Amino acid sequence: MAQGNEVNQATVYRLSISAELAQKKQNVDRVRFDCERGIIGDAHGATWRQVSLLPVESFAKIAHPDLVIQPGDFAENITTQGLDFAQIEIGTRLKLGKDARLEIVQIGKECHHGCIIRQTVGDCIMPREGVFARVVMPGEILVGDAIEIETSELP
Repeated sequence: MAQGNEVNQATVYRLSISAELAQKKQNVDRVRFDCERGIIGDAHGATWRQVSLLPVESFAKIAHPDLVIQPGDFAENITTQGLDFAQIEIGTRLKLGKDARLEIVQIGKECHHGCIIRQTVGDCIMPREGVFARVVMPGEILVGDAIEIETSELP
């Protein structure tokens, strides 16, 4: 994260939800976190990996001139900007907006056969670049809200 006078604020770049798992998600302006349901209105909430995060900076790693990739195309809920995923480990807590808190529960994932994302986009960066979290404090977040790394230790 930024130190001193540097301006390198991590932010919520885009928010995306879908009623079905393993599908491209639709971008929305705001979401509400719930400890039991994850993001209200999103299919991930029914799993132990309630919320998925992916840095927008990762999109450039699979850039192709004939392919337009948008936030939500990899089924991520939160596309981040400026968040150093090298600092993220299991147990890390993130503060999003004023009140919401997430705890990282998984880094990367195994991509399943028949993944519609891989079929549509040609590659899936979620297994290599994405992280998954559970909601530990409810709240509403909006596109543009700040993201802070709080701690990697459990209370």
